[in-house]
Amino acid sequence: MGAGKKMKHAAKTTKGKVKETTGKAVGNETLQMKGRREQIAGDAKQTAQKAKDTLKH
Repeated sequence: MGAGKKMKHAAKTTKGKVKETTGKAVGNETLQMKGRREQIAGDAKQTAQKAKDTLKH
C-alpha cells in the first residue's frame, strides 16, 4: 500500500474515533454515529487497499 494512502485511511479512522469519543463525552449521538461511520469507511478502504496490494504480488 502506498504510504500516502495508508496515512490518509489511518487518519480517517483516527478522526472517526475522536468524533465518536467526543460525541460520547458530550452526549451527542449524532456525532458518535458520524465518528463510527468514518471509522468504518477508513477501515474498509484500508482493507480494500491491502487486498489490492496482495493481488498484485
